[in-house]
Amino acid sequence: MAVTGTRRADPASPRTANLAAILRALRAGPLSRTQLAARCGVGKSAVSGLLAELAERGLVRAAGVLPGNGRPSRLVELDGEGAYALALSIEADRLSAVVTDLAGHLLAEHAETVDVAALGLQRCLDELAHLAHRVLPGPPVGVAISVPGLVDSAAAVLRFAPALRWRDAEIAGLMAARLNLPVEAIAVDNEANLGALAESIEGAGSELFYLSGGTAVGGGLVSGGTILRGARGFAGEVGHIAVDPIGERCSCGRTGCLETKANLAAVLRAAAAPGDPLHDPALGVEGRVALLKDRIRRGDQRAVTAVHELGVALGVALSTVVDVLDPEVVVLGGYFAELGDWLVEPVRVELAARPLGHARVVPSELGLRAPLRGAAHLAAERLFANPALFEEASV
Repeated sequence: MAVTGTRRADPASPRTANLAAILRALRAGPLSRTQLAARCGVGKSAVSGLLAELAERGLVRAAGVLPGNGRPSRLVELDGEGAYALALSIEADRLSAVVTDLAGHLLAEHAETVDVAALGLQRCLDELAHLAHRVLPGPPVGVAISVPGLVDSAAAVLRFAPALRWRDAEIAGLMAARLNLPVEAIAVDNEANLGALAESIEGAGSELFYLSGGTAVGGGLVSGGTILRGARGFAGEVGHIAVDPIGERCSCGRTGCLETKANLAAVLRAAAAPGDPLHDPALGVEGRVALLKDRIRRGDQRAVTAVHELGVALGVALSTVVDVLDPEVVVLGGYFAELGDWLVEPVRVELAARPLGHARVVPSELGLRAPLRGAAHLAAERLFANPALFEEASV
């Protein structure tokens, strides 16, 4: 099976819209024709024709019968064997590649620890393309790339990423050439937005704010299941909310921003003296956070205090977010998720002290993988939006 240039329907046509509606409905699990007709607002006879076309393209298959009295209803589910979604991630110290099927099941993954800033843009994308070729079993239906920083998602351009030292990087175009794909097949988005998308799709809620912790601090807002981006696409940049008017000077030029207290390096400096293994970059984010957690469990007072103060700072910043945006749930993502056992309570206390601080606070169940999961969903979305992009190679 492959992405094909033949028999492509107009993505704006009513038939393509109906094909997309059927395919999206099946994302939640197997359904009968009657159920599909009700959910998609399409006549049952029309559903049969649409399913026949989707089956011919290799995107749906029979899935048994619906239990119950009377005449059994036959179920249909997503197939899409060979419909590969490629998710790529660029972090300050790591490159990752993941391949999933249409249902989001993991098919392949690989990651490498690298110094992205030292590599530079071109060599980094060479390495990322190498990772992609290593995990891909065939041509992808779509690609999505998670990056830290300000992203113009409409243009697929990374405008500014301090941790990478990149400006105005036309990532989609550069990767399209390396992967031999059309540029429109590649999406680029901020890692916090993609983390928020993954949390929304995988059950955290349709009205949520996702707070991402890493080398920087960012956020993503989902409302009605859709990422809200703002006028320039930069919504969610909560790392520069002031939480300490007499604190450190931030790289943005202001004083006491959340990021000065909540980026991973700042927390590790508060938790341990210079030269401590907590500061060893060779351990990576996961290794250093695991070491920090171990120290908290053993009662290391410096580590306990550092993480408690982090929770207070997050709570102060999130009280503003909750007052302004009124999310149903706040999800602590990135390395914050790994420290959820010790962060959730101080965040809740700070929110409860504010008159409008009514939002559930939960650690991300997806942890550090949330942005990659979101990227995989976004990559597959290209096919869900236009199923006619794909058909069996024999057709």
